[in-house]
Amino acid sequence: MKPAPALAEGFPDLSGMRIAREPHWFRWLSAALIVLVLAAIARAFAAGQIEWSYVSRFLTAKVILEGIVNTMVMAVLAMALGIVLGIVVAIMRLSPNPVLKSVAAGYTWLFRGTPLILQLLLWFNLALVFPTIGIPGVWTARAVDVMTPFLAALLGLGINQGAYTSEVMRAGMLSVDIGQYEAAHAIGMGRLRALRRIILPQAMRVVIPPLGNEFIGMVKATSLASVIQYPEVLHSAENIYYANSRVIELLIVAGLWYLLVVSILTPLQMLLERRFARGTMQFAR
Repeated sequence: MKPAPALAEGFPDLSGMRIAREPHWFRWLSAALIVLVLAAIARAFAAGQIEWSYVSRFLTAKVILEGIVNTMVMAVLAMALGIVLGIVVAIMRLSPNPVLKSVAAGYTWLFRGTPLILQLLLWFNLALVFPTIGIPGVWTARAVDVMTPFLAALLGLGINQGAYTSEVMRAGMLSVDIGQYEAAHAIGMGRLRALRRIILPQAMRVVIPPLGNEFIGMVKATSLASVIQYPEVLHSAENIYYANSRVIELLIVAGLWYLLVVSILTPLQMLLERRFARGTMQFAR
């Protein structure tokens, strides 16, 4: 073993002194307060007038299971519509054409600036503005027959999501180095082909994490469609507690299903992010 280095002359030897550790009283106090609050909440639920037998009974009820299926179907379809609209609007925002840029900016401003529940109600009551819809001379129908709760929820959720997704996609495309655009142009690629073959694949590593968060948010946002009678899981729970007056129990059932779905989607999102980030990590090495 190497001998310990000698101390410079005039400096005391501190190696034998105890190290004074800073007490973290605030940490212990805040932790104790959090535990007390959680214990008080748990005691309130345990001692409250909640019939837990109803929770276990209706957790797997047929109407609740159908509601969660409708929730996931609506979330997937609305998110797909939102992604398609988001890509189109993002390309329009980056276009040198001032008309396209203005239309895209107006779309984003309108649907991000109004509440989602208001948009759902407007779509559902579209017949008050347009009694009939269709193509004159080809096909027409009464709007009240066409604008079902399913279609109104799909348009309301999907078009609203497109406004937010467009900003996510635009940020992803702007994150790609300008040299990639120039290289694509130099080898004769058109703008749209370059976006499809070069820019968008590289932008996905930036886009995937916020899109995953947006999809999880979409699953929960489908609950707003209950106001237009779309039979998602919250609406199904509402129909049951209107009949048996077990409001808290049925709301707990809906909440547990939302938590289960989000708990499954979160690790899947992490796996997807890791897959798209793999190429970046290999390049960094």
